Amino acid sequence: MANLKEVRIRIASVQSTQQITKAMKMVSAAKLKRATNAIIQLRPYATKLKEILGNLSASLEGSSSPFIQEREPNKVLIVVVSSNRGLAGAFNMNVIKATNNLIAEKYSEQLKNGNVSIVAIGKKSQDFFEKRNYNVIGNNNEVYSELTFENVTKITDAIMVGFAKGEYDRVELVYNRFKNAAVQILTTEQLIPLTNGQDATEEKSTNVDYILEPSQEEIVEQLIPKSIKIQLYKAVLDSHASEHGARMTSMDKATENAGDLLKALKLSYNQARQAAITTELTEIVSGAAALNG
Repeated sequence: MANLKEVRIRIASVQSTQQITKAMKMVSAAKLKRATNAIIQLRPYATKLKEILGNLSASLEGSSSPFIQEREPNKVLIVVVSSNRGLAGAFNMNVIKATNNLIAEKYSEQLKNGNVSIVAIGKKSQDFFEKRNYNVIGNNNEVYSELTFENVTKITDAIMVGFAKGEYDRVELVYNRFKNAAVQILTTEQLIPLTNGQDATEEKSTNVDYILEPSQEEIVEQLIPKSIKIQLYKAVLDSHASEHGARMTSMDKATENAGDLLKALKLSYNQARQAAITTELTEIVSGAAALNG
């Protein structure tokens, strides 16, 4: 009977866990809807801004903006976008692995010289790199409490000031790009400096004859910082939607697994109960036979 009690406790525990995972799936599904709407609404604007910038800057001989000046990447900053919470499958670990691979493949010498810095957006990446003694700059975990363009821009402004001062020669961005609830695409992009060969010109960039006021140079100087801010904001929105998609998928799978485990436990419980009843009947029959014998 002790075994029956243990199985009953396990069944109750799994049922409780299944209710939690089901509730988390429903919460993530609701949050995913809002996060998806936000990134879908921003993408056309971000794409068009890059297209315009690409068309304008392609015909410029030069610009005074420090954010398009290529330098030898002796000092590198990597912006890692993760989440504050877990229970989202391999969502956070995939970003961390991609960051480690990027450092190993492109910036191993800079790492040896102590010239690789990390800006972590999300507690999971923040904790990982701090525990491994990376140079983690600032704490940006609260950005998800109110995910707005203004709050993300504060992070971008600090990065741009550091780049302009020469504290970094290159800024890379690692995040999960949202495709759908089940698919997140690991993406690594160069955030600063912007290059003419970047996303803006990867689109089918045509020579558009814009009527510009006050001047082409001045407009480009204003568009470059805006493009960088939009790029980081889009990455954070992409990651936010990807997080909820990954968590919803993970919790759905956990709920299914809990159901399968419950079936196995109930079968085990019924078998143990049947064995216990059979044993008791055998003992009763044996005892009666002994009395009559």
